[in-house]
Amino acid sequence: MRDSAVRPSHRHATGTLSPVKLVTEGTRFVRRPSRRTLGIVLGACLLLVVAGVLFVVLQRAWSAALDRSVTRSARRTLSHPDLVHAVAFSPDGRKLATGGADRLIRLWDPGTGSITAMFVGHDGAIRSLAFSPDGRTLVSGGADQTIKLWDLASGQLRTTLTGHAGEVTFVAVSHDGQTLASSSSEDATIWLWDVAERRHVTTLAGHGDVVNGIAFAPDDKTLVSASDDGTLRLWEAPAWERVATMQGNWANRMRSGTGSVGVRSVALSPNGRLMASGDWTTTVILWDLSARQKLVALGGHRRLVRAVAFAPDGHRLASGSDDGSVRLWTVPSGHLLALYSGHEDNVYAIAFSPDGRTLASASGDRTVKLWDTPR
Repeated sequence: MRDSAVRPSHRHATGTLSPVKLVTEGTRFVRRPSRRTLGIVLGACLLLVVAGVLFVVLQRAWSAALDRSVTRSARRTLSHPDLVHAVAFSPDGRKLATGGADRLIRLWDPGTGSITAMFVGHDGAIRSLAFSPDGRTLVSGGADQTIKLWDLASGQLRTTLTGHAGEVTFVAVSHDGQTLASSSSEDATIWLWDVAERRHVTTLAGHGDVVNGIAFAPDDKTLVSASDDGTLRLWEAPAWERVATMQGNWANRMRSGTGSVGVRSVALSPNGRLMASGDWTTTVILWDLSARQKLVALGGHRRLVRAVAFAPDGHRLASGSDDGSVRLWTVPSGHLLALYSGHEDNVYAIAFSPDGRTLASASGDRTVKLWDTPR
């Protein structure tokens, strides 16, 4: 029986027959690529790989050169016996409060670098600090699950607020000084307190993981929260109902140790129009708050971003990262103004002085550094 497909042949000039390099697929002939063709294809692939590697190398070199061109050194370093979690300037800029793992709160003169007072009372690490708008009270949140209000004139403890099921991760005071917000590591809630009456008012529930940051809008009618559940949530007065939920940077997400995509920090601009967030993706996201949309992603950090803060002029934004660096950006363009390098461990918190000329950063390397800021 004759095969349905016959191996074709062609005749050389010498008159001899030799098989053509064809194979059959049913009744269709397919020509095998020659070695020359394979060589060309492989060579092209190799060139593409080399070009890709070269692009990455040049991109990193350009980024490193840019970083070196804006790198700045600290003006002053304030040493601590243990890692520092929190830092805050008083409204008049004359006091700098710091707190950390040694359970002590220190007040510093930022001009001289000297300690002016120390507050003792927490039974666990200090996680967060905030001054009241009138500068008379300092609020501290601790790993001992308590919130303490300190009288700065007398140096005495005014009151201790309790109720959270875990360590207090963040505290924030409203601009009118009437409301205190706090968050916890265990119950994933935000508690609102009446400052004058020193009582719990309401609980904001909805986050599915630790709440890492809280910020009041300038008019105190909106509260923003950031959580390890990967979301930012907006709450509105007077009922403090949740009015919006925004996802963090999911496009280039990096999972945290808890399996969630954590938003680690949040801040609102002085005019309340912009919001900044930092997360596990090493990126700072700038948001249009009214439209609730992302405007720009600021890249450059090499590890998660634990802290973000707007300058009082609203035209600059600072970010602190586990890579040990603090970066200063223009807003809203996202141009890198300065790279503050000098910390040898995670940067846990940052704060601007009221005049915007000084930036303070608290780190796991047991220091707080003060940096001059370009305008």
